Amino acid sequence: MDNEMTLSFVALSENESLARIAITSFVAQLDPTIDELSEFKTIVSEAVSNAIIHGYDEDGKGIVTVHAVREGDVVSVVVKDEGKGIPNIKKAMEPLYTTKPDMERSGMGFTIMESFADHLQVESEPGVGTVVTFSKKFHSMKMKQIS
Repeated sequence: MDNEMTLSFVALSENESLARIAITSFVAQLDPTIDELSEFKTIVSEAVSNAIIHGYDEDGKGIVTVHAVREGDVVSVVVKDEGKGIPNIKKAMEPLYTTKPDMERSGMGFTIMESFADHLQVESEPGVGTVVTFSKKFHSMKMKQIS
């Protein structure tokens, strides 16, 4: 492991940007391309938003934890909540599926996360919470110069 960070925060929508900023700073040392950084921030945003909105109903009481590890040019992230959990992960991962249709949301974003991550895993148990784990390899200029 080359570096690691953990960030925990109250499940409020305004803290989604905090997670995005923290993870951006964490991966900046890899000198990512704008596309890589944008994709990575999107995955984090989707996972954190799901925890806040679907896991905790934005109750402002639950805690979301983001843990990231960098090994070489690969960053692995775990986003964890102890909220409601997902009763049917396969269904939740379908495009446009949402538990909040009244909020005009375009789904839970798992399809987007899968398309931007090299690896994505979702584990959940109703009443216990959800863990979203993903990794992405960066092909930055800095890493190319080192090789």
